[in-house]
Amino acid sequence: MQANSHLSDSNKLTDAQMRDFIVNGHLTLKTDLPRSFHETIYRKTQEYTAKEGNLGNNILPRVPELQAVFEDPAVRGAFTSILGENYVMHSHRHPHQNRPHSDGQGFHKDSYWGYQKVRHHRPRWAMAFYYPQDAPLEMGPSSVLPGTQYYSTRITENNAGELALSGEAGTITIIHFDLWHRAMANQTDKTRYMMKFQFIRMDAPQAPEWNVTDPQWKPEDIHPSTPAHHGTWRHVWNWMTGDSNGRTAGPANGNLAAPIAALSNDDDAVRASAADELGLLGQSATEAIPQLIQALRDGYEPVRLNAAYALGTIGEPAVPQLIETLGDENGPTRRMAAYALAAVGAPAVPALSEALQHTEDAVRTEAAYALAQIGDAAEPAIPALMERTKDACAEVRRYLADAFGGIGSAAAPAVPALIEMLENDEDKQARFEAALALAQIGPASSAAVPALANALRDPDRYVRDNAIHALKRIDTIEAESALFDYLLMARWCPITNRASTH
Repeated sequence: MQANSHLSDSNKLTDAQMRDFIVNGHLTLKTDLPRSFHETIYRKTQEYTAKEGNLGNNILPRVPELQAVFEDPAVRGAFTSILGENYVMHSHRHPHQNRPHSDGQGFHKDSYWGYQKVRHHRPRWAMAFYYPQDAPLEMGPSSVLPGTQYYSTRITENNAGELALSGEAGTITIIHFDLWHRAMANQTDKTRYMMKFQFIRMDAPQAPEWNVTDPQWKPEDIHPSTPAHHGTWRHVWNWMTGDSNGRTAGPANGNLAAPIAALSNDDDAVRASAADELGLLGQSATEAIPQLIQALRDGYEPVRLNAAYALGTIGEPAVPQLIETLGDENGPTRRMAAYALAAVGAPAVPALSEALQHTEDAVRTEAAYALAQIGDAAEPAIPALMERTKDACAEVRRYLADAFGGIGSAAAPAVPALIEMLENDEDKQARFEAALALAQIGPASSAAVPALANALRDPDRYVRDNAIHALKRIDTIEAESALFDYLLMARWCPITNRASTH
């Protein structure tokens, strides 16, 4: 997708819509395209699928009318609000078929097409679910568990809290990439199609990119049954307004004894609420650091989540114990410590840079991930990151590249290292991340054009896709020439088939 100078502010999301997306992880829109347009997409999809099987990533060139769905002003405005003006469409897309009388799916999060990536709490990736036909409840629409984009585990049973994303033809729902979702049972005689497309943020937010009227987080219109993660929500909101760490200290109440004691309560919800309460106090809750560190080991994920963002709002005083916790034997505990350090932001960068030298792969991985999440405020870590680009652990190398991309144009000194990774790394995901980082660094990556042109022949389709994005964003004559050469070689005729070969 490209920036659209004709996009009106009226097409962008409101504060209320952005709050809803941050809390619940989904937003449903309706395009202005006529019903006949969606019927054409449905008919073509059905016809081509019957002849050729599932169209997979080729659904867009095979049914090019789909592009108009994602160019619809309401859709572009929503994606711009969530992912920034320079967001791009990922090349992985899929026409999901829910066949007649199916039993539906179990709840799941989407994988990264065979890759392993840490789930992002901040909306760096998003998906679109588009229906080309009516999708009433009995036809088995997709459904979601609102608010679960922040959880790695299912915390409810028997689909409690499930919300069906039913709608008329032309309905499109944008979801946080990590929201738990599933296809429901189709009780009809008609196949239900849902087109899944994925999108990536390319730049860290510098200011609100929605129709903001009040840049301050306000916990309004939140359903009483929604598990409270005010610290997490506020952090995400503030990050999207351009605040690098979003720390906002609340008033000290002079008595932390009650919430600290509640962290040991037998009731999961009481412990989660106590951690969230401490998170709203900022550095006023510094004396609770030991108990919050212990809460990162809690068996109930909402407690761990709230404790992580409480420590993030406390900030620099929490950094030493969080760094120590990166070496915890428990993986989920290490991960929450990394989330907390990312939320601390710039004050955590020196300690994270040192942690990149740790002897344990897991510690280096989490440190690199946290620096990647900190983004442009991690610029002082560039020398330390560059020292590890030959790290023996592939997972560490992946997040090093991710960190350079998160830093953006200021990471230009790392371009030679990213070129080396793109050309020679045996790990395809490391190459994928290197190409994406070069795209996010943008014009400052111009020295990488020859390597990116060669990467257009990489055996991995998604390395090639990110190389295309990088060349497009570099936007020099040499980059443009490489793209045209690739287009002339790879162009595909969507109407060629066994019945019509020429």
